Amino acid sequence: MESPWQLFLDSLGPIAWAGLTATVPLALASFSLGLIIAIGIALMRISVNPILSGVARFYISVIRGTPLLVQLFVIFYGMPSIGITIDPWPSAIIALSLNVGGYGAEVVRAAILSVPQGQWEAAYTVGMNRTRTLTRIILPQAARVSVPPLSNTFISLVKDTSLASLILVTELFKVAQQIASTTYEFMVLYLAAALVYWVFCLVLSFGQSALERRLDSRVAH
Repeated sequence: MESPWQLFLDSLGPIAWAGLTATVPLALASFSLGLIIAIGIALMRISVNPILSGVARFYISVIRGTPLLVQLFVIFYGMPSIGITIDPWPSAIIALSLNVGGYGAEVVRAAILSVPQGQWEAAYTVGMNRTRTLTRIILPQAARVSVPPLSNTFISLVKDTSLASLILVTELFKVAQQIASTTYEFMVLYLAAALVYWVFCLVLSFGQSALERRLDSRVAH
C-alpha cells in the first residue's frame, strides 16, 4: 500500500498539470473578460449621466454584496429553471468575470480619479474631446496606478477558481478531490492542492513585483 508521503509526491504532478491546463486558463479568461467589464462599469460609474452611474452603482453593490459561490450557483444551477442552460466552463467564466468586473470597477475608478484634474484641462485646452482624453491621456496613467490592486485581484481569482469544482469544472482542486475519493487520503490530497496553489501564487507575486518595478522605472525616467 502506498504511503501517505509517496501519495503526496505522486499526486503533485496530476494536480499541477490540472492547474496549468485548467485553473490558469480559467483564471486568465475570466480576468480578461472581467477587466473589460470593470473598465466599462468604472466609466459608467464616473459618468455625469445619472442613469449610467446608477446602473453601475447597482451592479457593483450586487456583485460585492453576494458571495461568489452563490453567483456561480445562480448561473449554473439557477438559470436552467428559466430555460437557459449553460455548460460548466462557460458558467464558471461568466460568474468569475462578473465578479472580477464588480471588484475591478472600483479599482479602475479610483485609478482614473487619481489622475490630476489638470490633465483633463490640459487635454481640453489642446482641443481633445472627452473620449480622446480618456483613451490617450487618462487611462494610460490610470493603468500604472491600477496594476498592483488588479494584480492582487488576479491572484485571488486563481484561488477562487477552486469554487468552480462545485459546478463540475475539472480544475486543480477537482482533480485533488477525485484522487482523494479513491484513496481516502483527504488530508494528504488537500495539502498537495494547497501547495500547488501556493506555488502558483508565489510565481504570480514575483511577476507582479517585477511588473511594478518596471513601471516604476519608466515613471522615474
